[in-house]
Amino acid sequence: MQPRPDITPLLKKLRLSGMLESLEIRNKQAISDKMAYTEFLSLLLSDEVARRDQKKFTSRMRKAGFRSSKTLEEFDFDFNPKIDKRQLYDLATCKFIHEKACVLMTGPCGTGKSHIAQALGHYAVRQGIDVRFTTQSKLLATLHASKATQTYAKQFKAFSQVPLLIMDDFGLKPVRPPHDEDLHDLVAQRYEHASTIITSNLDFQEWDRAFENKLLGSATIDRLRHDASLVYLDGPSYRKPKPNQALKKEVEKSQKSA
Repeated sequence: MQPRPDITPLLKKLRLSGMLESLEIRNKQAISDKMAYTEFLSLLLSDEVARRDQKKFTSRMRKAGFRSSKTLEEFDFDFNPKIDKRQLYDLATCKFIHEKACVLMTGPCGTGKSHIAQALGHYAVRQGIDVRFTTQSKLLATLHASKATQTYAKQFKAFSQVPLLIMDDFGLKPVRPPHDEDLHDLVAQRYEHASTIITSNLDFQEWDRAFENKLLGSATIDRLRHDASLVYLDGPSYRKPKPNQALKKEVEKSQKSA
């Protein structure tokens, strides 16, 4: 019951590499377990589907551009009990993506905004959803630079059509002309058509202050806030210096003042 000599080239021609990789093992298993032909075929097809799913997952993770593989399972909720754990796991179902709603996340530096935003992005990738992670500065710089190379339409389409766009560090730098128009156009294009996660150190009431053009800023923020889930991460920073470093700074400080 060895595979016919022409099976391997046929599988290669059909690009069924998942079946090709497991053919020998599955053939031995079929002989050992006296499988029916349909059962043997089912195993091979399952191997092919698994390989393709893994390939798609790897491709989506690469295109997403995450800084690191953050997950909610890795997040230390005990460090900051004020964080609404139930809300975050509800967002992890990705229901908001199917509803084409936004998630706006704010809080002091070091409270885990970027970690959680990327974790939600990972859940989306696991569900077969395309994700793009970037920062406000990088996004606007990319769009601005594309105008010089006549690729603006292509870049704008990529940002506007991805099902989940994660924009980190909103308001860290002021949004000045002409970047404010690019951001407004992008938000307007995605409004009620795709989901966006935005993180910021600014309070929600301060977001429009990030824009020099207050009218344009108000119109942009108004679209983002509509039907959005608001997540506030209050508490201490995770980015505390190590004890020995803190002690060293205190010693240096005391020596200077002496």
